[in-house]
Amino acid sequence: MFDLVPFGKRREEAFGDLFGDDFFAPLKSSTLSIRTDIREAEDRYLIEAELPGFTKDDIVIDYAAPYLTIKAVRKEENTEENSDRQIVRKERRYGEYVRRFYVQDIKEEGIRASLKNGVLSLEVPKRQKPEGTRIEIRDDEQ
Repeated sequence: MFDLVPFGKRREEAFGDLFGDDFFAPLKSSTLSIRTDIREAEDRYLIEAELPGFTKDDIVIDYAAPYLTIKAVRKEENTEENSDRQIVRKERRYGEYVRRFYVQDIKEEGIRASLKNGVLSLEVPKRQKPEGTRIEIRDDEQ
């Protein structure tokens, strides 16, 4: 699966190796990252991304060679008012979750996506590599 590599993964691994994992765990948390499972079949990649609480309108999937990007934006605002319609508490939560993959030799037009129970499923077909043509060597009789 060398063709499908999460963008920025090596930086996280280096950060964890350089410093103790326990001390920096809160800083390394993937609060704005998307957890994914990637499987490779002979003719495609299968990607499952956890996006609980998002609707399909909140999610954008983009392919600009050679990067496949999944982006989900959360805009949530809660307001509580008392009986005099004065704001007692107002909380806002905004976040952009992004996951980028470096992908080569895929059929861009064949990518399919579905969202069910907070799991985004992507089917990314591979482009078939052309088989080489054997060239016959002829005898020079000139």
